[in-house]
Amino acid sequence: MLKKLRSPLYLALLIPALLVCVGDWFAPMDHSFRNMRSKLDRYDAPADIVVVSVGHADSSRDTTVVSSRKLSDVLTGISRQMPYRVFIDAPVEFGLDVDGDRQLLEAIGNFGRDAALVVRNKRFIIEDSDFRSTDFNMPVPAIAGSVPIVVSSWYTNFFDYAISSPYEVTLAGKRYPTLASTLAGVPHGLFAKFVPDNRVDPDTIRTVPASAILMGNFTPGLLTGRTVIVSLEGTVPPIGYYGSGRREPIAVDIAGAVALRKPMAVYLGGIPVLVASWLLILAGSRARRKRRKAAIYALSLAVIPGLPLLAEPVGITLQPSAALFCAMIYGFSRLWQHRIRREQLTNASGLPNLMALGASQLNIGCDVVVAVIARYEEILATLPKDLHGECARQIARRLSVGSGIETVFNGEGGHFAWTEEARPLEMQLDHLEGLRALFSAPLEIGSHKFDTNIHFGLDRNEGLDALTRVNSAVASANDAMASGRAVELFEADRLAEASWELSLHARIDEGLRNGEIWLAYQTQWDMKTRRPSGVEALIRWSHPTRGPIAPDAFILQAERAGRIDALTYWVLNEAITAGLALNTMGFPLQMSINLSAQMVDKAELVPSILDIVQRRGFDPRQMTIEVTETSSVRNRPAAVSNLSRLRDRGFKLSIDDFGTGEASLAYLADLPSDELKLDRRFVSRILSHDRDHKIVSNTITMAHALGQSVVAEGIEDEATFRLLSSMGCDVGQGYHLGRPQPFSDLCQTLLKMGHVQTGIV
Repeated sequence: MLKKLRSPLYLALLIPALLVCVGDWFAPMDHSFRNMRSKLDRYDAPADIVVVSVGHADSSRDTTVVSSRKLSDVLTGISRQMPYRVFIDAPVEFGLDVDGDRQLLEAIGNFGRDAALVVRNKRFIIEDSDFRSTDFNMPVPAIAGSVPIVVSSWYTNFFDYAISSPYEVTLAGKRYPTLASTLAGVPHGLFAKFVPDNRVDPDTIRTVPASAILMGNFTPGLLTGRTVIVSLEGTVPPIGYYGSGRREPIAVDIAGAVALRKPMAVYLGGIPVLVASWLLILAGSRARRKRRKAAIYALSLAVIPGLPLLAEPVGITLQPSAALFCAMIYGFSRLWQHRIRREQLTNASGLPNLMALGASQLNIGCDVVVAVIARYEEILATLPKDLHGECARQIARRLSVGSGIETVFNGEGGHFAWTEEARPLEMQLDHLEGLRALFSAPLEIGSHKFDTNIHFGLDRNEGLDALTRVNSAVASANDAMASGRAVELFEADRLAEASWELSLHARIDEGLRNGEIWLAYQTQWDMKTRRPSGVEALIRWSHPTRGPIAPDAFILQAERAGRIDALTYWVLNEAITAGLALNTMGFPLQMSINLSAQMVDKAELVPSILDIVQRRGFDPRQMTIEVTETSSVRNRPAAVSNLSRLRDRGFKLSIDDFGTGEASLAYLADLPSDELKLDRRFVSRILSHDRDHKIVSNTITMAHALGQSVVAEGIEDEATFRLLSSMGCDVGQGYHLGRPQPFSDLCQTLLKMGHVQTGIV
């Protein structure tokens, strides 16, 4: 979850939302948007509201500049036109003219409840601040008691532009409705505030001079049935009106009334637009096709100004700035990621790398091909650094020309990858052989010339993702180079085993802990006495889901994973435990264990084995070490030294699987040994194949001449046992004599035989 919150997508939502919640951080952007919006789409003020102007206040005098007599004459003239209602928005000079005051009260009284007195705020109020009674010029009690009072007070932003107004204001414990809500006839709303509709053009507000009313110089019926506002300009400072600069507050009151007349008068701020735009950005980020992604992103941008414009006619006010900031954060983040990604997906040679191919969408019906240049690192080591890129580009050009493809991807270690149309396998192999021929000519890099050898890995598994296919082809190319083959095809069943092989390290440890890996013991029989003379410890793995796992399968993987040392020392410890138990029972049999050729030449081999044997108190003369896969010995002098030291300490040494691979005369001559084990492939056919009979017979004779004993494995019947015995074979091993079995079963078998001895058999 924390990782998600740090992603550009979620940061683009959280940062604007947080800024909206903690303060009006987007006011400048919203101010610009509303100002532009109000200028672009104007309409006329409502015709049912008429302003009668009694002039402009003189700033050098008190703001109560309209005499009661003049105002009473104006109101009397208006009353003759039968208006719908009248709002007196002009401070009155009351108490200086008794007759004028009386006439004014009579004129106001003639309107009854259809008249109201407007009281304005003398200062600008920042949104969510409190109103103070001292900020309003309240009328004298004589007037205040004869007519209802409405107030005009607008919240402003830091530019002193009107942005909202409450439906009512509480002054000295008494509630007064606002002028705009009274004009609209909407005393309450869903929210405590509403915003003016600044699309109303203030220049279209119908205004009539008071002198025209007094002289009758106006269109008959102009005031009939309409709302009339008698106004004195300049009594309070002008206020900011979006799209029109600074205006008299009466213009904002009318704009507020227009907003309240719409079906809904709701101010929802920036969160709805932010959420709508972000959801579209989210959908776009998950779209797979580029055109669809681009279309959704374009729609998310269109929503930012579009949603407020669509919502405004029904009275819903939305702010786009938070959503715009969200889009900016996401856009800049993606551009930065794209730049970093482009650098990550480009090799030092200037060619796109294998990560770029793995991140791409592969076409249906294509093969992934990876070529690897043998000894590529050596080539680069002989070149100046500034020619490394040219070397890669020249190889890529040859591959591009030979395959007819435009883009070749360059990886580390001399790997080059591309995709091409899938052909029948034979055709594809022929095509790659042709590509290989292109590299028979040497590479010429500057003044340097290099002979090259190229190998290919091929992946044809269309059902897999691109990255898996690229990695598969790379692994196949490496295998082809290691084995000297031109092309290696990656098979799907190999991928199925990949996760098992890659996690073998941990699985072996787990198997050792929970007993899945155990030792079976197979008896070895003295051919002359027909009695058991020893046992071979054989490792087994019973997996709970995969069942029995063949030793050859997991031992090979353990060697590749570097786990063969730990596994061998575990076998040695377990075999010693069994040998000690057999000694206690009176069966001091020779114990044989296998030693991988990968360990024979290691410096720590002899100290490790001696430490285990000495610590456990086991006689080395009872231990036979069988060296397997002798052809894999890498450092023959070190191996000879180690085996000689073990032999000097009393261990018996055996050459396993003699006659196969390179476990032949050369190793018999080089490696110190006491015993040869004849491979089962020769033993199983001595009854039916004369050549195998002669090979086994002569090998036994030769071994005896060299002072070696001979163990024949794979004895499956009595006739084979008798024939080997007649040839002079020393020890026999096979299913006819005894199958590999758990240690407890071995003990039961020996007890049944009544084989009790006091010395080594």
